[in-house]
Amino acid sequence: MTDQCISRRDLIFNLFELHRLDEILELPRFAEHDPDTCEALLDAAIQLAEEEYLPHAAELDADEPEFDGKEVRIIPQVKKAVDAFLEGGFLRAQFDEDVGGLQLPTLFAQAMSSLFPAANVSTSNYTFLTTAAANLLKAHASDDQQQRYMAPMLDGRFFGTMCLSEPHAGSSLADIKTRAKPLDDGRYRITGNKMWISGGDHELSENIVHMVLAKIDGAPAGVKGISLFIVPKKRVDADGTVGERNGVELVGLNHKMGHRGTTNCALAFGDNGECIGELVGEPHKGLQYMFHMMNEARIGVGMAAVGLGYAGYLYSLDYARQRPQGRPLTNKDPSSAPVPIIEHPDVRRMLLAQKSYVEGGLALGLYCARLVDEQNAGESEATRREATKLLDLLTPIVKSWPSEFCLEANKLAIQCLGGYGYTREYPVERLYRDNRLNHIHEGTYGIQGLDLLGRKVIGDGGRTLAMLAERIHDTTRAVPDNLREYADAVDAALQRAVDVSKTLGRIAEDGRPNVALSNATVFLDMLGHTVVAWLWLKQAVIATETLASDTGEAAFYQGKLNACRYFFGYELPKTGPMAELLEKADPVLTEIDTETF
Repeated sequence: MTDQCISRRDLIFNLFELHRLDEILELPRFAEHDPDTCEALLDAAIQLAEEEYLPHAAELDADEPEFDGKEVRIIPQVKKAVDAFLEGGFLRAQFDEDVGGLQLPTLFAQAMSSLFPAANVSTSNYTFLTTAAANLLKAHASDDQQQRYMAPMLDGRFFGTMCLSEPHAGSSLADIKTRAKPLDDGRYRITGNKMWISGGDHELSENIVHMVLAKIDGAPAGVKGISLFIVPKKRVDADGTVGERNGVELVGLNHKMGHRGTTNCALAFGDNGECIGELVGEPHKGLQYMFHMMNEARIGVGMAAVGLGYAGYLYSLDYARQRPQGRPLTNKDPSSAPVPIIEHPDVRRMLLAQKSYVEGGLALGLYCARLVDEQNAGESEATRREATKLLDLLTPIVKSWPSEFCLEANKLAIQCLGGYGYTREYPVERLYRDNRLNHIHEGTYGIQGLDLLGRKVIGDGGRTLAMLAERIHDTTRAVPDNLREYADAVDAALQRAVDVSKTLGRIAEDGRPNVALSNATVFLDMLGHTVVAWLWLKQAVIATETLASDTGEAAFYQGKLNACRYFFGYELPKTGPMAELLEKADPVLTEIDTETF
């Protein structure tokens, strides 16, 4: 098999050597699966991604969906690929066996699913959102709602969305205006508008189930008054029969710079016919329920960013090996043959930077996926509790760090191709455009920084950060002598992050939270770099041990050591100036007059 999306060898390394999938498979919940079965499923996913998703990615980007006033037109290859995904059972990967799922570990399911956005993120979005919506219903909907809405999702008959943002409110959910008026039969009349709804309308499925945030008449102000509703495109009767349209109207399609093949919709509820919704769970707990979907989606967004960065890296690597241009600086003979550009140091710098970002991001995303398994299936309450806390801390990082630095990898991939990289005849410019959207998906970069520093670190009193630090110290205390310098560097960067968080915590307690949090995104980058450095150190330990045993894969493991060396030499030192900036707590961002911009 070729590696056109993500390296199969690196996925296997992450699953079985770094994150020890074999240990997860020993948990009672996953007893029906074994490593051989997982490898076979992984190969099936690779084949599907490369044969059904990848070939139409460029065409879908150029020939994006159109709305003729009645229906949305999407090129037929999308439905063909999505149907093959459903027939292969991939949408069911993480769901329980009692609802027809495969009950696979999240660690493995995330590794497998990352291949599809790497191949074609626009097509993969439809099933990604459906999986998240079905998980939300599984966690919070009634048995009847699960039977009528979730079961058809798992069958591929219904697709799902999440409807949070509104034209006037954006990320400020406290200001949403969509309303829910109680009806005599226990249902609600929904009225309002939603914006930026990915997968909000199409003809790929029999029905679309919108998970809608709205406020019941008389609800408390702000986020405390938000409830969650099931609002299908077509009504579903008590026996599961799909009936008439439900007053959900497509107002128009938004045209983004990336993900062009995914319909992104402005929707109106109740403007043209009565729109009926069903309350999920209890009133006024909608945001709490929706975050169940969003937190899972945030890991998925991070993994999609990794996949897009990885695809660009592999393409630029192959290009650099084949493109002859120029001669070594030590060769003054103009008649000599040009060398492949991978021989030039600056091209190697760009390739090594990409490798360090995408392989570091992959390790980060799959580490968080393993935490999901520990949280849901750990054999002790202590294990489950610790995994929950660590996952809560790392979720803003796993969403945001790859969205920033795997995007940087895409930028470098374009540069490796030179002028060709900026043309649509090559995929790297499309991959960059697609990845740029991940900065804003499921909570902007700024919101993630505020969440991490304000809630997860300062608001937590640093307790979970200390828990993470202990896990990191478990690694740094046990490294071989040849990696001691790297271990010391991780410890120093971690201590800087802890010290900075304490300083900013004191500033917040002194009545200046605006100053303390004004550079929260810098803290996110700093802690993200530290965590990824730790994961690179763990990879280097494995590579060192394996090279000593002479397995015959010297190039792969030496590549890990090279990328680790690059990250510690070029990237981790950046956390020093970041810490200095944060420690100063310069109030310039809060004090300047807006008229001076």
